[in-house]
Amino acid sequence: MKNLGPLIVGIILGALAMYFLGSQYMEVDPMQMAPTAPKGLIKPSEAKALDQAYNIKHRIINDSLFKKSTDGGDNRSSWWSIEDIQNYINYAENQAGELGYTMDGLRVYIGAHPNVDGQTGLTTMFIVPTGTKNTSKGSMFTFQGGSSDIKGGDGLNNGGHGSPPGNNYPQ
Repeated sequence: MKNLGPLIVGIILGALAMYFLGSQYMEVDPMQMAPTAPKGLIKPSEAKALDQAYNIKHRIINDSLFKKSTDGGDNRSSWWSIEDIQNYINYAENQAGELGYTMDGLRVYIGAHPNVDGQTGLTTMFIVPTGTKNTSKGSMFTFQGGSSDIKGGDGLNNGGHGSPPGNNYPQ
């Protein structure tokens, strides 16, 4: 019975130590965490300045390709729903893994739909996954460069356009 006191104190101290050490590794619900601002954020005034700086290029495109357009000319923007973007990211990460890559970002390209039946194809934007090729841990060579487009990875296109297509920021 003399040794019972130190045993109980030891059990209590051990339980407290396990509680505090174990709580460090508990998963935190991301929905409860405050969002972290991504790198590269710009203020609406900066977005407007970028949009305005594009005006001359857009005017040249419209004047040369859409001379008699009544629908607002060429596209100036693309739009995707949050659900489509989240689904695309999940899909692309899975596909990247299947292709032997680790996806680490997205790249946005400007393109144009093909001309069909004498109608000039409108400008579009599409997204492709970027990442690095997986190498075995035993490899002597590692590539420490920037991300490249994932070869064979599907892109995301067919976002909505402005109304009319040539509308400036903000819409």
